[in-house]
Amino acid sequence: MESQKRGRKTPLARILAALLVLLLAAATAGCTGADRQQDERIVVAVTIPPEQEFVERVGGDNVRVVLLVPAGADPHTYEPPPGVIADVAEAEMYAVVGSGIEFELAWKEKIAALNPDMLVVDCSRGVDLISTGEDGHAGIDPHIWVSPRNAKVMVENIYQGLAEVDPENAGDYRRNADAYLEELDTLDAEIAGTLAGSGVTTVMVDHSAWAYLARDYGLTEISIEDEGKEPSPQRLEHLITQAKEERIGVIFASPEHSTRSAEVIADEICGTVVTVSPLEKEYLENMRYVASAFAGSGRP
Repeated sequence: MESQKRGRKTPLARILAALLVLLLAAATAGCTGADRQQDERIVVAVTIPPEQEFVERVGGDNVRVVLLVPAGADPHTYEPPPGVIADVAEAEMYAVVGSGIEFELAWKEKIAALNPDMLVVDCSRGVDLISTGEDGHAGIDPHIWVSPRNAKVMVENIYQGLAEVDPENAGDYRRNADAYLEELDTLDAEIAGTLAGSGVTTVMVDHSAWAYLARDYGLTEISIEDEGKEPSPQRLEHLITQAKEERIGVIFASPEHSTRSAEVIADEICGTVVTVSPLEKEYLENMRYVASAFAGSGRP
């Protein structure tokens, strides 16, 4: 009898169970509504995290972004899992960097074939590209986004693409783009002032990702890598001598690449290694950090 009583629900227990069912039903209905709202947004694919910020700032609540190369991955070598590529089948627009980044060279045609009706926006259209025979970039440095002046061009290209695929919300996209472009103008002025007042004219980096920033703000970038490969012992010796002559106190490394050579040089010059990434999603904050780090990299 005692065990029978334990198995029998009291009126209070039945009430609580009914309430739990109602709460679960309400929660499920809420999720369904959110999913439905999400499904109504414009799906936009992007290659790298900085572009994700650009699209989200221009598109606002009207867009959902599919990021193809996640944070921490190297877009020169990354291969996406099948699930990520499948997500692009829903995209109405793909904002490619467009400057020859390896991921796009390897996957752009496959992605376009998967979704032939998708608008492909070349974010490099209108950017003054840097020619180079180094780093396996087919003669073009692909890292266009690291200069806020180029970022403004990319944002404008993204706005035009969104206005084309979703003309009904073009006014919202224009207002959002203009607001973000003002923030990029402010960032541009801040970086120019920070670097000009620092006295630093040369930075040494493990991976040549900062040429556009260097060009636009009066710096010289020295890359440790030699055509995308680790430097030879002879090149390391030359770089150590160069760092001493240029009074460089900080060697910059990217978290997406090996820091071994940067550490060797830093040890030889009694300097330090500081990590800076060109691929952070929080673009404004990251570029302020990079400019400040570059400005403080010289020796007194």
